[in-house]
Amino acid sequence: MKLLLFSDVHRDLDAARELVARSAGADVAVCAGDLAGMREGLQPVVDILSEMRIPAVLVAGNGESADELSAALESAGWPSARVLHGSGAAIDGLSFWGIGGGIPVTPFGDWSWDFTEDEARQLLADCPDEAVLVSHSPPFGHVDVSRGEHLGSRAVLEAVERTRPRLVVCGHIHSAWRDESAVGPTRIVNAGPEGMVVEVQSGLR
Repeated sequence: MKLLLFSDVHRDLDAARELVARSAGADVAVCAGDLAGMREGLQPVVDILSEMRIPAVLVAGNGESADELSAALESAGWPSARVLHGSGAAIDGLSFWGIGGGIPVTPFGDWSWDFTEDEARQLLADCPDEAVLVSHSPPFGHVDVSRGEHLGSRAVLEAVERTRPRLVVCGHIHSAWRDESAVGPTRIVNAGPEGMVVEVQSGLR
């Protein structure tokens, strides 16, 4: 199954249009959050992305909440898209699990939709084995370096080590866009706004 991975569009309508064009070569679109910027400009981006003709799974970033993202999908009339947050979905036999928001809590203030590590552990507790894990925040120590510091989530890393996902799709750390890492057999991708198409096998691994 070919997945179009992207994150951190941040109100860039041209980037959204390019992603719609790229989606023609994929089976499922996977968004790792931050379509808005500081809780503004979400709807125009979603309106454009809703032109994709493939199923989509999305998590909210820290720049929009899951409720705001769900409302934007409904307003856009995008029924083939699902928002995941402490929840999962299956598409053509492939399991997805999602968690949105900034983890751990960011220094950005009230506008940022953030979670503590303990809150994230609860949201990840039911993540199934060998799913595609979609997390706005990267796992700690992987595709998460900004200004020489690891800013990822320890709760997400623990979930990766426990459930051995087929793929981890994340964003959030702009300096690591399109970087990749691995934990055991699990490929980890910080997708970025340009997007990339990767192939993942469904069924037994």
